[in-house]
Amino acid sequence: MAIVVIGGHSRNVGKTSVVEGVIRALPEFNWTAVKITQFGHGMCSANGEPCDCETAEHALAVSEEKETASGTDTSRYLAAGAVRSLWVRTRTGDLAEAMPRIRREIEKAGNVVIESNSILRFLKPDIYLSVLDPTVQDFKDSARLYLDRADAVLVPEGILGRPQWKGVSLRLVEGTPVLAMRPPRYVTGEVVSFLKMRLAR
Repeated sequence: MAIVVIGGHSRNVGKTSVVEGVIRALPEFNWTAVKITQFGHGMCSANGEPCDCETAEHALAVSEEKETASGTDTSRYLAAGAVRSLWVRTRTGDLAEAMPRIRREIEKAGNVVIESNSILRFLKPDIYLSVLDPTVQDFKDSARLYLDRADAVLVPEGILGRPQWKGVSLRLVEGTPVLAMRPPRYVTGEVVSFLKMRLAR
């Protein structure tokens, strides 16, 4: 069983594209792909829409994607070749409640690729890749908290430079492999070689 986690410091830095690339590059793993979304106050976990419900039944929702062309991140996973694709939604801070279901899905799947930072609080993957874009200033707390656990960081063109991230020390990734993303090809041959080497251990 292989568990690969793809995280990143903000929205729109390429996390979903990296998940797609991993699925395409390693089809022999028959991936189950999981996207984890945590919604803040005023958003419904059941459907991701604005709401004012704070009931227990809206604290967690898990749905399986069946369409490859709906345009959602989970449909992109299927289009890339995932055998199953799940979307887990919880309120911010309630991911622990989803973990029994996620663990059952992992045991059933065999090989799983998960798009999330926060999942690292509950499991230790075989590989954790952190997607960083120095041109995007926002840096989520969950990405900062687990940055030192990254097995590699993926950066556009492989250049980290001197990003303007407030309160984030690059010492957290000192000695960590920095691998290049070259959009629209987010998973390069270098990344594939790294994954194969680490998964073969």
